[in-house]
Amino acid sequence: MKPVIAIVDDDPIIRLDIREMLEEAGYQVAGEAKNGQDAIELTARTRPDLVIMDIKMPVMNGIKAARIIRSMREETAVLLLTAYSQRELVADARSAGVSAYLVKPISETDLIPAVEMALSQRDKVAALHRDIAMLKQSLEERKLLDRAKGLIMKAYQLDEEEAYRKLRSASMQVGVPLAKVAALVVENGPQACHEAGGRLMTDGIG
Repeated sequence: MKPVIAIVDDDPIIRLDIREMLEEAGYQVAGEAKNGQDAIELTARTRPDLVIMDIKMPVMNGIKAARIIRSMREETAVLLLTAYSQRELVADARSAGVSAYLVKPISETDLIPAVEMALSQRDKVAALHRDIAMLKQSLEERKLLDRAKGLIMKAYQLDEEEAYRKLRSASMQVGVPLAKVAALVVENGPQACHEAGGRLMTDGIG
């Protein structure tokens, strides 16, 4: 399924041109907006993968809107359009979390590669965030497991390997993740074996 894109420009002719180019390339257009404030509301309502937005617009400019959109919905990439190629604009766009920008007038040969680049960068950032979240979860589970092993070692005078086997045995016996068993031990004490039928069992480890 092709990504969903929102178009934001105060010029309806430009919006129409961009829509036609996107739809001819197979993209789905979520909707159109004529200023930055409308762009924020459109993004909140349609949750597009990408917002293509002009910088200079009434009510709220594209850079300010991009900053709000990116803080509100990190999964949405922003491609800015500008009539100027000025360093300060590029720096402002980057600080607002913009993926790419294009200088007007825009042709299909310029637009589609820029769209693909912005979406590709979005996917890479999303994958990085997922990896970081998984790593963080793995570290938290490791800390939890170490705490549970420590409690069992102290309570039953076991070494680390024996304590780990006790936890693993309980995990396999009741079919719950090892981290869940470790959490039960940390929360309820080393006698907490497993959780079954919605009740905490305390008949010993393993």
